[in-house]
Amino acid sequence: MLNTLELATHGPVIPVIVIHRLADAVPLAQALVDGGVRVLEVTLRTPVGLACIEAIARSVPGAIVGAGTIRSAADARASHAAGAVFGVSPGYTAAVGAACRELGLPLLPGVATASEVMAAQADGIDFLKFFPAVQAGGIPMLKALGGPFPDVAFCPTGGVSPENAAQFLALPNVKVCGGSWLTPADAVAAGDWARITALAKATAALRQPG
Repeated sequence: MLNTLELATHGPVIPVIVIHRLADAVPLAQALVDGGVRVLEVTLRTPVGLACIEAIARSVPGAIVGAGTIRSAADARASHAAGAVFGVSPGYTAAVGAACRELGLPLLPGVATASEVMAAQADGIDFLKFFPAVQAGGIPMLKALGGPFPDVAFCPTGGVSPENAAQFLALPNVKVCGGSWLTPADAVAAGDWARITALAKATAALRQPG
């Protein structure tokens, strides 16, 4: 089973992808992979989310596709059945954690407070999504959490942009960040896959030194 920390070894950014048309799924994923971004979080925010995960898992061999916006055990089961190899949740509940463990679906759960970090750690999860990152305190909050939780790593998501991503990635407890800027809605709508590949390539410059 994939260890979610392995996701951070493939690059500094995990794109948070919202797809409205199933036909866009494969070319969008291929454009990101062509730009060197292999780890893809396809959210369940649209009716075609699961079908998009299935299409990418089947047709884009270079992609490591996961499901975002997992909010229930049913979401976890459906995502796993569709071919997702990891899951991402906006928050954390014991029920979602238990379902993912039962499925063998690695989970990157969202947290915003110390209590939520403790709840996830109690269930054996030490790599967490800090969400919504900027709104929940941003870099100062991550620095503060590093004190009592030196053994926890984070993926800040929410408000992370090309302008501030490098600052987040410079923190010792941040391994990777999540962002939606790699797949602009206008580029997806226009089928401008070359632009998305260019944006993916540009993330290499954000990689932490060493």
